[in-house]
Amino acid sequence: MKEIVSDEAILGGTPRLDGTRIGVVHIYRQYQEGASPEAIASNYDDVTVADVHNALAFVFDNPALLRDQETAEEEAIERIRERRPVDPEEFKPQL
Repeated sequence: MKEIVSDEAILGGTPRLDGTRIGVVHIYRQYQEGASPEAIASNYDDVTVADVHNALAFVFDNPALLRDQETAEEEAIERIRERRPVDPEEFKPQL
């Protein structure tokens, strides 16, 4: 079973399955959408059902992690929205 690790150089330090770029939050979201652990594991090479259960246990044991991740994502989306053009027509090339 893969360990849950964190490294600032990979996925910005969010917890993930060791040896992968699969964040525990990604696994949790699939589970929340109704996917079974077996179905989630089948979405990835070299990820077992035990790895999925380990990731889910980690998320359930660390609920603040999920809240922090959701807050960070919401802030990033808001920053993107603030930077995008108000009227995309302004930026179309003139023919």
